[in-house]
Amino acid sequence: MLTASLRPAVNPGPLACALGLSLLCVYLAGTVAGWRQAALFVVGALLGIALYHASFGFTSAWRRFIVNGEGRGLRAQMVLLAIAVSLFFPVLAAGEIFGRPVGGFVFPVGVSVAFGAFIFGIGMQLGGGCASGTLFTVGGGSTRMVITLAFFVLGSVLGTAHLGWWLSLPNIGAYSLVVNWGLGPAWFANIALFAAIFLLTFVVERWRRAPAITPVEGHFLQGPWPVLWGAVALAILNFATLVLAGRPWGITSGFALWGAKGLDAVGIDVASWPYWRNQTAAIEGSLFFDTTSVMNIAIILGAMIAAALAGKFAPTLKLSRVDILTAVIGGLMLGYGARLAFGCNIGALFSGIASGSLHGWLWLVCGFMGNLLGTRLRPLVGLSKV
Repeated sequence: MLTASLRPAVNPGPLACALGLSLLCVYLAGTVAGWRQAALFVVGALLGIALYHASFGFTSAWRRFIVNGEGRGLRAQMVLLAIAVSLFFPVLAAGEIFGRPVGGFVFPVGVSVAFGAFIFGIGMQLGGGCASGTLFTVGGGSTRMVITLAFFVLGSVLGTAHLGWWLSLPNIGAYSLVVNWGLGPAWFANIALFAAIFLLTFVVERWRRAPAITPVEGHFLQGPWPVLWGAVALAILNFATLVLAGRPWGITSGFALWGAKGLDAVGIDVASWPYWRNQTAAIEGSLFFDTTSVMNIAIILGAMIAAALAGKFAPTLKLSRVDILTAVIGGLMLGYGARLAFGCNIGALFSGIASGSLHGWLWLVCGFMGNLLGTRLRPLVGLSKV
């Protein structure tokens, strides 16, 4: 049961810092780019709190399922997707909400997505997190994940340099289930697949004799939250993003922009690359105009707020060579793979499937296959098996 009373274990300094920076960013986003960007910062901060308190990550959940058959995390993800398609599909079919046009993430289905998702999956297990997991663990004080994030950014911008070639490889184009099948059939087919995966996890758990999981009795402000609370919160907040931004929640395009700004700052003519040719204003302008960047920063600060409330914000610089090396390699694979696949576990899998895009399902299959390999590589490079 969730309660509302505060416990004494709070990190007051980090909490004050995170709250102060968040309020400053809300003010700047509103002043520079308008009230919607300020509202989206708030949504991002709430995403960070939900991600941290529910420990809602794809990486550890998939690894536990692969290693010992424990399927609680996958079931939560299916609940997340079921709520999302139920909220998204009617609005996307209408093409607008509250009189404003909205659109989903529907991208080409082909070799680029398959390979990008596969290497992203390997990078998840080596780097220690997915895109959302990287952000909320950075906010929670993980110094190793700061390294992963830095090379995630570098891999993302390198991916933009080669994306044109990857898109020239075989693909069937963009395919929307909502457009091609209609609202009802698309919704029913997705719900059926979610239910099948949900039930399959129980079968695997019994077959693999997965260890029992102790239910979480959480605290509303200080955590932890039951993972299903996180699933509900993330689905609703992604829908809020759709309403405010006119498109779903994404993460990694912001990383590519950060990398482009960094390379531009050191004299590399990124604007001449085909990917960036029509995005000079984004490279030269304020990050507060970029919705994805605003929400990424907010997620980090939201997670920092949650960690401080939980009394768990305690960064350490004690990193082994294995920690550093796998963070570098994993981060590069995460960033490069995300660009080829039109997104990560959030932009391509979560928001892609919520948008009715077939590429989201291809990402799920190929990303999981990458996690299978990545999980087997972990002990070979000195990382824990689970």
